[in-house]
Amino acid sequence: MGRGAVDDWYDELDATAVAAAIRAGDVSAVEAVDAAIARIEAIEPHVHALVAERFDAARAEAGGLLNDGPFAGVPYLVKALGAHVTGMPTSRGSRLWADDVATADSLAVARARAAGVIVVGMTNTPELGKNGSTEPLFHGPTRNPHDLSRSAGGSSGGSAAAVASGMVPIAHGNDGGGSIRIPSAACGLFGLKPSRGRVPNSPFLEAFSYPVGCTHALTRTVRDSAALLDAVAGPAPGDAVAMAQPARPFLDEVGADPGRLRIGFTCVTARGVTADAELVDAVARTATLCESLGHSVEEAAFTYDAEAANGALAAVMSVNVAFAVDARLAALGRELRDDDLEPFTRVLYDGGRGMPGTKVIGALQQLERTSREVAPFFEQYDLLLTPTLSIRVPELGWVDTSRPETMVNASAFSAFTGVFNTTGHPAMSVPAGVDGNGLPTGVQFVGRLGDEATLLRSASSLEVAAPWPTAPVVPSGSAAA
Repeated sequence: MGRGAVDDWYDELDATAVAAAIRAGDVSAVEAVDAAIARIEAIEPHVHALVAERFDAARAEAGGLLNDGPFAGVPYLVKALGAHVTGMPTSRGSRLWADDVATADSLAVARARAAGVIVVGMTNTPELGKNGSTEPLFHGPTRNPHDLSRSAGGSSGGSAAAVASGMVPIAHGNDGGGSIRIPSAACGLFGLKPSRGRVPNSPFLEAFSYPVGCTHALTRTVRDSAALLDAVAGPAPGDAVAMAQPARPFLDEVGADPGRLRIGFTCVTARGVTADAELVDAVARTATLCESLGHSVEEAAFTYDAEAANGALAAVMSVNVAFAVDARLAALGRELRDDDLEPFTRVLYDGGRGMPGTKVIGALQQLERTSREVAPFFEQYDLLLTPTLSIRVPELGWVDTSRPETMVNASAFSAFTGVFNTTGHPAMSVPAGVDGNGLPTGVQFVGRLGDEATLLRSASSLEVAAPWPTAPVVPSGSAAA
């Protein structure tokens, strides 16, 4: 397949290798940024992964004096939700925040830039991240590069589509219910959600008791994820939740022997719903592969009070939406207008505004109770293995935020992922073949709190034993095809 104006080298290298090529003088940072811009210009009209660009600034940075960071000169995209890039709008997928231009980088972005990445733009997200598919009414939908009629997942769907289609080798994402893992599974990428408190969300405030959102990235290779985690991890002063520093760099875990692990697997949600048959098959194949690598693998019951947990999370989500919207309106000095929010977001807003404080406290306590219900599983097992999604990648419009009644479908995206934002456990989606539609499937591994090391060791061993495709998927009909 031709690559148009983009050189083959850019498709073949992950972020680590691009940086190495720049250090060696094989290519320049300007050439890397120009390759990214060429790929974006060729594919963006078909995929719609970006909502803002800074091409001129990126070229200027690439032509300047690079630092000695591990990703010096590597093109990078930042999700337009839960992150700030100086001079760029963090629109959150919402017209209410359309002109919210950042005056400083958020801490994780600043650390990534200190590691050498060059930000070329901002990526699409559903409004306030409240959908497992990236289809905001304000910006329009992001399309899966494997099949443009299908969802790219969410809420980091723009970042996932950009990496999968080869616009950039690595992109920022965050995960408040599966928002790194879901689009990684949908687009055939590796996606790690770190432990709660591993990567700071500063300057965003978490209401002290609501740090369910975790910041990291979507990548094609395990080593890129590990190396970037080394760059961005570590608490900010004053953080309410902070994770202990790892024993050694996360990059050192890539290729390290994971030892003989006890892995429990299930394809049944806590509500008793079995995942789609093809996703069950993906878990079975992965379980067999893990056994062949010397691990102890068995089917295991993974249960908790899902009804209570989901109800509590919905309550806390609603009140946080209400607070965020009211704060934004106060900053704008005006009242809410009918077209400020999507219909589903408006439902959350109205519910949150009328919620008594006693219900909020009860919901927060229920989330703590859920963590205590889940924790004993990881006393018996080192890892939990599940499908990432409970369904095959759906068509766009399957969840339509303009019709709140369709939001009942949204739980199928996060049925296996969401609880680990409540509990804080690290979790990753690993590519695991394709379904009958030719769309990627992903399997989720969950580790003990603070134990990203075991996840990265396991992922890198799977990457060697059963390599997944890392070449960009260029949509037919685009200028890069």
